[in-house]
Amino acid sequence: MLCRLSVRWLRPRPALQVRVLDPSLARAPAGGAKSSSLPVWAVASVSAVGPSGAGGWYEALATSAPVQGAEDVLLFAHTASGLPWWGSILLTTVALRGAVTLPLAAYQHYILAKVENLQPEIKNIARHLNQEVAVRAHQLGWSKRVARLTYLKTMRRLVSELYVRDNCHPFKATVLVWIQLPMWIFMSIALRNFSTGAAHSEGFSVQEQLTTGGVLWFHDLTALDSTWILPVSVGVINLLIVEIFALQKLGKSRFQTYITHFVRAVSVLMIPIAATVPSSIVLYWLCSSFMGLSQNLLLRSPRFRQLCRIPLTKLDSDTPYKDLLAAFHSKIISRKSRTF
Repeated sequence: MLCRLSVRWLRPRPALQVRVLDPSLARAPAGGAKSSSLPVWAVASVSAVGPSGAGGWYEALATSAPVQGAEDVLLFAHTASGLPWWGSILLTTVALRGAVTLPLAAYQHYILAKVENLQPEIKNIARHLNQEVAVRAHQLGWSKRVARLTYLKTMRRLVSELYVRDNCHPFKATVLVWIQLPMWIFMSIALRNFSTGAAHSEGFSVQEQLTTGGVLWFHDLTALDSTWILPVSVGVINLLIVEIFALQKLGKSRFQTYITHFVRAVSVLMIPIAATVPSSIVLYWLCSSFMGLSQNLLLRSPRFRQLCRIPLTKLDSDTPYKDLLAAFHSKIISRKSRTF
């Protein structure tokens, strides 16, 4: 038994592997090549470990077809546009946001508007059903528990029939999340592969191109942003998006309040996280967040909502941007009055 164990543990370990598009490029950098300024963990996790190793799941994700598709999209945008890498990342983000997430966001608002317009009818049905169940409970001698279960079951069925009638089941409004979140993850991992030297393009290392593909204070897109300007900007824009959603929700439930606080905390937590990843990824996050903020503001425009055929609701305003500024102002004033 001891011999078997010894032989098993003395077997050679599989070598670390890095996926490249050109095998001839998988060699050590030249003497004058710039060394990576990323943390050791940021570079080490790109290498593969054994199938049962701790990094196996990430290597499988980093080499998956969706991530490779994201890499191809970025490379195509860079090659076709001829822009430096910072411009290619910006162009790709704007294109994906405009072609994918904006239509889905408009569809989400379309569904939510139809659900909102059903609320008066739902309240009317609930009132009449409550009276009918009370009468039947009195006639048949139902207990309070049986009456309540009957009411809830019938109400669920009637509301579901309304959603089917108007083709506006609330679950359809979640399509945006199921598309946007994976796309954000795949694009981030693709940029991380580029920044850590795991992919090449047209005979040149994409990592080498990124070292000079930045602009302003972040010339090296493979390095961290030591000024923290990009990470803080990501957190501020995400907080603005959260506050816009919070201001347009009147009479929030306790659960919605908890969710809002949780998303605020995540937005703040993104700042130190963004400070530990390459600037190329943070630039993508910043562009994506800015497009998300612009998208949310655009979907408040009455003309754009009319163009997208989003039904009018009682919550819609003819002056949404003035109302938003007034809400921000009143919120700031109320906080100052509570402070002093």
